Amino acid sequence: MSLLHSIGILTHPDREWESIRNHHESTSKLYIGHVLAFALIPTLSAYFGASEVGWRIGDGELVKLTQNSAAQLCVLFYAAMVSGIFILGKFIDFFALTYGVDESEHNGVLLAAYTATPLFIVGITAIYPDLWMNMIAGVIAVCWSVYLLYEGLPILMKIPEDRGFIFASSVLTVGLCMLVGLLAITVIIWSIGFGPVYTS
Repeated sequence: MSLLHSIGILTHPDREWESIRNHHESTSKLYIGHVLAFALIPTLSAYFGASEVGWRIGDGELVKLTQNSAAQLCVLFYAAMVSGIFILGKFIDFFALTYGVDESEHNGVLLAAYTATPLFIVGITAIYPDLWMNMIAGVIAVCWSVYLLYEGLPILMKIPEDRGFIFASSVLTVGLCMLVGLLAITVIIWSIGFGPVYTS
């Protein structure tokens, strides 16, 4: 069912959000059928792009990571994505009471997981690490995910659209704060010896 939802959320989001709400997958099924699989797309793409293809800054030399370094960083990246979905989902459920969402409709992890689908898919562009191409693809994916968030939250939580808009804006703010926190954690991890190691 998760795979069908993953496709449907991209092709007909309105109907699919209704279907997701009605079928209400467990967190374990959601992770097995959607999150763990889709998070592999940017992870494996980034590993291949960083260790095998490499990138250039301006007219500089081609830069690549060693396979071990790329693997370490990609495992951490994968763990961050998988845990980030769950944490954001729990934040959504925590805020849900404030916006009058019935406890039986706390679908935060579902919302976070399916909203992130475009970001997972566009992660395939990391196979070829070109700054402008990756940035443009990333902006498109973020816009798509934001649209899914604003469209899906009122449907999934069974609340009016005006209240859903404010709720979705709060979720977006939390997501941005989590991103900043992740960047700070990345700096700390790099400083204790898990930074990138480049090929000579």
